Amino acid sequence: MTLREINRLVDGTVVSGSERLEDSVEYAFASDLMSDVLTIKRENFLLITGLANIQSIRTAEMSDAPYILLCRNKEVTEEMLELAGEGNILIIKSKFSMFRCAGILYKAGIKPVY
Repeated sequence: MTLREINRLVDGTVVSGSERLEDSVEYAFASDLMSDVLTIKRENFLLITGLANIQSIRTAEMSDAPYILLCRNKEVTEEMLELAGEGNILIIKSKFSMFRCAGILYKAGIKPVY
């Protein structure tokens, strides 16, 4: 599924990395615990989180997760945008809860990492 489709499904707003909207992603992982994200052994997955700080961007970089779906209408800081731009990370912001985002994407065919 393309990130453009994901953005549409979660009624999102792309705040960084719009040039990656045609990229495809098959797997997602939802967590606010970045230590859990670091245990994922899959590359190129969508990170679904409500953690709106620089650590979520750094964790995505280290975990080879080039796409972040930020839930609960969290605000993205300038520092987050700058680091995401440097790492070519796409960030979509959604007003929906993490549970709702994950459910919508699972129903649409996105696979869990485990």
